[in-house]
Amino acid sequence: MRQVVAMGGGGWSMDDPALDRFVLGLTDARRPRVCLIPTASGDHPPAGRFREAFPAAGFDATILWLFDREVADIGAFLGEQDVIYVGGGNTVSMLAVWRAHGVDRALRDAYDAGVVMAGVSAGANCWFEACTTDSFALGRADLLLDGLGFVAGSFTPHYDSEPARRPAVLELVASHALPPGFACDDYAAVHVIDGDLREAVRSRPESRVFRVEPGEGGTREEPLGVRLVA
Repeated sequence: MRQVVAMGGGGWSMDDPALDRFVLGLTDARRPRVCLIPTASGDHPPAGRFREAFPAAGFDATILWLFDREVADIGAFLGEQDVIYVGGGNTVSMLAVWRAHGVDRALRDAYDAGVVMAGVSAGANCWFEACTTDSFALGRADLLLDGLGFVAGSFTPHYDSEPARRPAVLELVASHALPPGFACDDYAAVHVIDGDLREAVRSRPESRVFRVEPGEGGTREEPLGVRLVA
């Protein structure tokens, strides 16, 4: 079973343990092995906060650094994990660095082997074929058609909190430049199994998830049923 949890915003980096617990619930490991890949932030994440969220008492938490690389066999390293968590930041730069180091291929192998893939913002964009991103200029939401393609279609994070996102998505989907997909508010996520939506979840009652696709005269935003996780 191949699983992706794509968060619009939330998780440990946003003081949101509920979505993290949801992700951990997808593995039956008694002591989950959780690996953070912080490439999108230039390998400068709040590593202390990550280790606080996944303390040594209950987890084997590791970080895959690529700018000061220490892991020789990335494929074997990622294949040993139960959960791979990708942090936020610059989606474009992250994908380029991954491809230079073969991380894209290693992630595909781990995904196919059943390792749970999760992430927020750039770490959610990456699993899809396409997305909107502020990688080229902060405050914008530009088209990117260069994702890993584990999940068909597009993803848009921060749908409620970044003003440029929704207008850009509505225009891009209506023009068929951006393929149909999901748009998630902060503190909301989609859980995809074998490429198909299993459910949408949220850790705050007001957070929403939409299916966005071309509609008559523009873009259709279909609100999805979203389960509140404790």
